[in-house]
Amino acid sequence: MKTWNDYKDFVKHADSKTGRDLADMEECAHIISIIIQQRNALGLSQRDLAANCGMPQSSIARIESLQTTPNLITLIKLLRSLGLRLTISK
Repeated sequence: MKTWNDYKDFVKHADSKTGRDLADMEECAHIISIIIQQRNALGLSQRDLAANCGMPQSSIARIESLQTTPNLITLIKLLRSLGLRLTISK
């Protein structure tokens, strides 16, 4: 295996549960990266975003560093404060 993608493909095929867990984590990381990009594009600090959402800055820091996963209500608050919307498609 030469690349990270090679390793991910190997894991996804070798162990389906671990593969699903890896895919879930990648999706979470993608969502959080969009949140960070939008926060930066709006010129907001973590403290500003936290104040807009009524939560501590440390919670924003833990979410952005993937140390914790926000619940759905918290995610919606974050997205709304950033002018983003959650869309579910089939």
